[in-house]
Amino acid sequence: MKKLVIYISGIVLLISSCKLGPDFQHPQYAGENVFRFDSIASDTIVNLRWWDLFNDPQLALLVNEALENNKDVLIAAARIEAAKANLGFTEADQYPSFGVSANAGGGNFGAALLQNPNASSFSAYPEMYWEIGFWGKYRRLNESARAELLASEYGMRTVQISLISAVASTYFTLLEFQEKLEISKKTLASRDSGLVIIRARFDYGIVPELDLNQAQIQKAISQASVPVYERAIAQTENTLSLLLGGNPKGFITNTALSEQHLPPKIPEGLPSQLLLRRPDIRQAEAVYAAQNARIGVAQAMRWPSLNITGLFGYASNDLLNITSGGLAWSAAGSLTGPLFNFGKNKRRVEIEKYNTEVALRQYENTTLQAFREVADALIAIKTLKAELEANKLRTTAAINAKKLSDQRYDKGQTSYLEVLEGQRQSFDAQLRYTQTQKELLDAHISLYKALGGGWISAQEEAANNP
Repeated sequence: MKKLVIYISGIVLLISSCKLGPDFQHPQYAGENVFRFDSIASDTIVNLRWWDLFNDPQLALLVNEALENNKDVLIAAARIEAAKANLGFTEADQYPSFGVSANAGGGNFGAALLQNPNASSFSAYPEMYWEIGFWGKYRRLNESARAELLASEYGMRTVQISLISAVASTYFTLLEFQEKLEISKKTLASRDSGLVIIRARFDYGIVPELDLNQAQIQKAISQASVPVYERAIAQTENTLSLLLGGNPKGFITNTALSEQHLPPKIPEGLPSQLLLRRPDIRQAEAVYAAQNARIGVAQAMRWPSLNITGLFGYASNDLLNITSGGLAWSAAGSLTGPLFNFGKNKRRVEIEKYNTEVALRQYENTTLQAFREVADALIAIKTLKAELEANKLRTTAAINAKKLSDQRYDKGQTSYLEVLEGQRQSFDAQLRYTQTQKELLDAHISLYKALGGGWISAQEEAANNP
């Protein structure tokens, strides 16, 4: 008998140590070794706080405030805590559960019959229930829960990087609109002064009414642009306030957009290492791992499960004299499993396999999207630098041409149409140059975000660089 117990126990341990379903295999990178439009063919990525490279203390303060108060970050943090709780909840299923039960009763009716004399009973005992984790069912569940926790942590990192990028981009947008508002106000003042002169000349009959009307139109154009940018500034401030987790408010900026310095050359790194840096890729991989473990759970449900119950306590047949009772115990085991259910359990396994394929394709799609974003940002930086240089030449030439047209008109050497064209070209060139400056800053932000680099805090950097 003793040998039989040992033999059965060994079989139970052997079976429970097995895990059905495929073990997770990390997807392998099989792409190119350099990014398209990348001038660096070796890994030089630096996982730094890239927003500090813009050398704008106000931007750094805004990023820190957003990381502390943004509601999306707080939601992501709560999801991590929920995932931790879910892991503990799932892990508990692989161990026995214990409870306590107590019952007392009396009367003269039982089993549908009157009894005489009256009968009473009392019992109190702890009890145990344990479903043995045959076929690795609970180990696969734990594996899935751990992967989901990891996915939630990478999810928070994704939210943080997206938030930092959004704060930086919105901040530069605010500077752009402030610069355009200043250009519009200066242009309005210049055209208003010019209109005064044109009106006086018209009153003396020197210029035709057409010149006066054209001057009025140009003043109105610049005048209308002022409220446009005032509105854009207010709306951008509202957006920035939301990112910081607060109510709409105004911001006093200390640095103009034209004073912003571009960061130094960005170390791009290797595409294969992008898979290890981008949190959204790591999150997609963790989701894939969690789903892969569910195949094993579904396969384990096709096989029998062993349940053990037991109790040990005290029982008495006389409630009024409980000392007349004695110790009571019970132990039982049951083996239950599916026999025939029209392929339901088989289909459950197929469902999880197809869901796992979906998770793999989503991971692959996330990876391809990441590579595209890096390539887009690299070409944007390269071309916007050239565009900014061209717009700088255009702005300088347009401002000078406007001055020359004004001088020629004052001397009666040209028509007012040339003056109008000079004003339009100068105004448009200044606005376009400002917009290109902002777009180039945004391209740097997009590249940093696409590369997935950047320590979120000094504490994190210290922890990863002992």
